[in-house]
Amino acid sequence: MPLVVQKYGGTSVGDVSRIRAVAERVASRRKAGDSVVVIVSAMGHTTDELIRMAGEVSPHHHAREMDMLLTAGERISMALLAMAIRDHGVEAMSLTGSQAGILTDMIHGRARIRDIRAFRVEAGLAEGKVVIVAGFQGVNPDTKEITTLGRGGSDATAVAMAAALGAEACEIYTDVDGVFSADPAVVPGARKLGEISYDEMLEFASAGARVLMERSVEFGKRFGVPIHVRSSFHDSEGTWVKESTMEQTSVVGIAHDTAIGLVTVRSVAGGPAELLEALADEGVGVELILQTTPRDGAADVTLVVPAAQRDPARLVAETVASRIGAGPVDVDDASGRVSLIGSGIASQSGVTASLFTALAAAGIPIRAVSSSPIRITCLVASEDVEKAVRVLHDRFDPPAPVVEP
Repeated sequence: MPLVVQKYGGTSVGDVSRIRAVAERVASRRKAGDSVVVIVSAMGHTTDELIRMAGEVSPHHHAREMDMLLTAGERISMALLAMAIRDHGVEAMSLTGSQAGILTDMIHGRARIRDIRAFRVEAGLAEGKVVIVAGFQGVNPDTKEITTLGRGGSDATAVAMAAALGAEACEIYTDVDGVFSADPAVVPGARKLGEISYDEMLEFASAGARVLMERSVEFGKRFGVPIHVRSSFHDSEGTWVKESTMEQTSVVGIAHDTAIGLVTVRSVAGGPAELLEALADEGVGVELILQTTPRDGAADVTLVVPAAQRDPARLVAETVASRIGAGPVDVDDASGRVSLIGSGIASQSGVTASLFTALAAAGIPIRAVSSSPIRITCLVASEDVEKAVRVLHDRFDPPAPVVEP
């Protein structure tokens, strides 16, 4: 009997009517003969609302209690979905992340999955039930403490569960039709991609595209689980994320992100290792490092961090700079990044030159550039980001690959 793992995001289960629609879809799949595991997010803006209430109750951050609070959202949606599926004559059972055997490390708010012991999931499937698992959460096996996986963590739950159960694919249902060559809200003519490689999707995710959580793509790549990103509002094909089957030599798409902060430490002698270690100890994620070395051998080090971690990064940077005799520390919250994505584009003759030419012709100054074999990223002023996306999309006109499931 084929096994499918489906994940439904917050918009897909945003209200009672949407939960009923998802229940009908799931029940139909089960009646067609497939075994079905469903991973659910919290309904709509439930998580944001819980965070807001926590802020009103206390001005301090209580990591353990926040995890206890936030996991309530998925419990609500999983139980309601189980009820709705049963009304279609299909047996269903709901499980929290800990009940489903999702074992994590002990970092509250951004835990990572270490193992999945899906005994209860497998038992439910053996009984012919649809098994619904709360996404975004797990348990540390040593402390027995509940943990959460961070924003988008339900994606990671879904792909990891698909890998653990040996599913042929993981279906990610969302409020968009798939992965596009650019954000359709910025570029109305953006094209839906029929397929994209794991490596390209990782770059999309890390460069600001929020269709999939980066760690979910890592799971897919590591365990060979194809991921099908598709709309929960209709049955059309979406975008397949999988191993590339042929060499691609074109720009697949453009990603952008304005939710970043730049923290620059001046005159760092001996390299940024101590600074990076201190940031890692405080759990600050550095997304990009830019380093310029003046003639005296001391480097100016610029760190690109998520906007939410800009202030913690600044505090760490100031502490380290004072200790090692560097500084001053500058903070920039008025920059964004625009990235060209495509396998091998950095080695293609003319791509970087065309990028510079197109942005210069549009009057968009480039503050810094970094590249990898799959991505070329430009830092520009925040106010220029969307214009830059449109300019580059027009210049490179990314194609829509043919779907080959």
